[in-house]
Amino acid sequence: MSKSKDNRTKLLVKNVIASFFIKGWAASVALIMVPLTLECLGQYQNGVWLTISSLLVWVDHMDIGLGNGLRNKLAAHIAHQEMQEARQVVSSTMAMLVCIVFPLLLLLLLLIWYTDVYHFLNVKPDIIPELRIALICAVTLVCMTFVLKFIGNVYMGLQLPAVNNMLLALGQTLALLLTAALYWCGHASFLFIVIANTVAPLAVYVLAYPYTFWLRFPYLRPSLKFVNLHSALELGNLGIKFFWLQVAGLIQFMTANILISRFFTPEMVTPYQIAYRYISLVMVGFTVICMPFWNATTDAYERGDMDWIRHASQKMNWMIMGIAVLLVLMVAVSPWVYQLWIQRWIGDTCNVPLGMTAMMALYIFLLIISMRYSYFLNGVGALRLQLYMTVSAIVFIPLAWAVSSYTHDILWFMAVMCFCNIPGLVVNVIQFNKILNGQATGIWRY
Repeated sequence: MSKSKDNRTKLLVKNVIASFFIKGWAASVALIMVPLTLECLGQYQNGVWLTISSLLVWVDHMDIGLGNGLRNKLAAHIAHQEMQEARQVVSSTMAMLVCIVFPLLLLLLLLIWYTDVYHFLNVKPDIIPELRIALICAVTLVCMTFVLKFIGNVYMGLQLPAVNNMLLALGQTLALLLTAALYWCGHASFLFIVIANTVAPLAVYVLAYPYTFWLRFPYLRPSLKFVNLHSALELGNLGIKFFWLQVAGLIQFMTANILISRFFTPEMVTPYQIAYRYISLVMVGFTVICMPFWNATTDAYERGDMDWIRHASQKMNWMIMGIAVLLVLMVAVSPWVYQLWIQRWIGDTCNVPLGMTAMMALYIFLLIISMRYSYFLNGVGALRLQLYMTVSAIVFIPLAWAVSSYTHDILWFMAVMCFCNIPGLVVNVIQFNKILNGQATGIWRY
């Protein structure tokens, strides 16, 4: 085994092990946060907060894919020891994010102030009178985080995804502590809960910035003199592809909270999210393993080390089979898990149907299989076909509306979510095998 291959594997293993502990910590925080927030707000207000959270995820992804473009370009420059170019990429990314966030924030504030947000979210004004102010505070704080979160992409580009996971986990933990403090002090209003959950990640990134660029990696510190138009254009070209992929994913899942609130009721969002939080623990574990492969794949591909990629792929196949068995078991025991997790903790009677859990397990399994191949394709920059397959996201909303209107059944709504992921999954599998075997030509190559 070559030295570079050995170092790559060792770094990957270290990050996977560290990420397992960190993600386990973050998952525990998330599990505690669900009943705590439900106790603070009640099912109706909690459903509204979950819906707002989905909207905030949209804001978080308005970086036109610059974060993922940064991690790919940075990994490639580091692989070729191009340190000045690496600093240019980091500086250009931050400059572009700043240019994006100010008009984005202004637009969102105008929309919140001059539109009927109560009608849009199907919320009763007498139950949450402070909804508009809460949205203004949340959007402002998230937009500030929008710029600084690129720090996590820097660590991922350096093949240190465990550090990015740590930053995210610290933000979640701080949000939990602030929420608990509000609950114990008797000030757990809707407005304060929203502020606590949006200011926490910002505080973590504010502290991480000087540590990262003054103490840990000063040679990557952003500077105006290193902002490069050519680097910015390259990042924009690559980033816009990642952006459309992110948007497609958001349309197919993150809009689900909004659509459920509109098609059914805000209360229905809560059991849906409980099922998602429970089943998505498997996806969290899988992501812990797969995420380091993204930039390790970039490094291996840049060095022409296809044997390393092929060997890693074989291990993932066995992992997928184990995940299928685990998901079946999780669905089978879900009624007892929900009872221990929600009902016995706070005495809430929120019911999560077994069919909803089973459909969520199928959806998550399809996502995991697709991710298993898309992380490789993302790592080598093969994005064009993935972009073409986002057409399924375009038909998701009208199809979900038609099916929900006809059946009035949320399980059919979730079936549409599953169906819209299948075409992209099939194409990912075919393209992966073509690239790995040196048979990719024409549209299958990029």
